[in-house]
Amino acid sequence: MTGEFEHRHGFPPGTNQVRPADHDDKEVARTLAQVTTAPADLVTFYESIGDVTWADVGNGYFLDPAGDVLLRLQEYGVVDVGTAQKARGLVIGSNGGGLIYVAGPDGVVYRTRTASLDEPEFDKVADDLRQFLELLERSLTRFNADGDPGYL
Repeated sequence: MTGEFEHRHGFPPGTNQVRPADHDDKEVARTLAQVTTAPADLVTFYESIGDVTWADVGNGYFLDPAGDVLLRLQEYGVVDVGTAQKARGLVIGSNGGGLIYVAGPDGVVYRTRTASLDEPEFDKVADDLRQFLELLERSLTRFNADGDPGYL
């Protein structure tokens, strides 16, 4: 993606990477598993992946490091995703347009309709983290093909 980026868009690419987890990321992932009802696949993800930063795919896609997820949890608590079960979710990332991604305890991934968690409304975007990551991959593939990542 970055090889043709400047030619296509007229400016150099920003940060676009999937950063492997380091020792600290793995420690935080274990802590996250102990202090929350984080979905098992999210903990497994953070044991391998430090974070995802695709600043130039559309407006951008960002999956925060486990340390940021834990810090946000400690400072602000869990997010009520508004389901019938009153599920409490963890903010795991965002897109460059300000929409926020939240993982529920059952693994479902939601996206806010606005860039605020004050009185959020959510849409389900994936049944689990795996499906969400597949949607991200499709967005990257589509962006590489025609410059439009779609709407995730």
